[in-house]
Amino acid sequence: MSLFQAFDVAGSAMSAQSKRLNMTASNLANANSVAGSPEEAYKARHPVFQAVMKGEGAAGVNMTGVYESEAPAKARYSPGHPLADDKGYVYAPNVNLVEEMVDMISASRSYQTNVEIMNTSKEMMMRTLQLGK
Repeated sequence: MSLFQAFDVAGSAMSAQSKRLNMTASNLANANSVAGSPEEAYKARHPVFQAVMKGEGAAGVNMTGVYESEAPAKARYSPGHPLADDKGYVYAPNVNLVEEMVDMISASRSYQTNVEIMNTSKEMMMRTLQLGK
């Protein structure tokens, strides 16, 4: 793999981690919302990635879709809430805050690692150019 291909691989990985961070942020932003029925409650969303081969063995990452969690909404008894159903329940999203925070840290570190890969590749290319001096 050439150094130029390293930029492609790291760039696609950075794009993937950015999408992952955005979905995690969306899940966290909606974690405290409520709805009047389990069907209307926000469902945690997670990206689905696939490795892609490009040309001479260089790989990349593409987002192929979004997985919506099938965990049930959390019922909370709150009869005074304007969105409460006939039985006095509102329904909270199935967002697991601990999992989302771990996912956010993981995506952030993966992004940082790929930035370092790009910086190292750039430095190696610059040193190669200086060999001819």
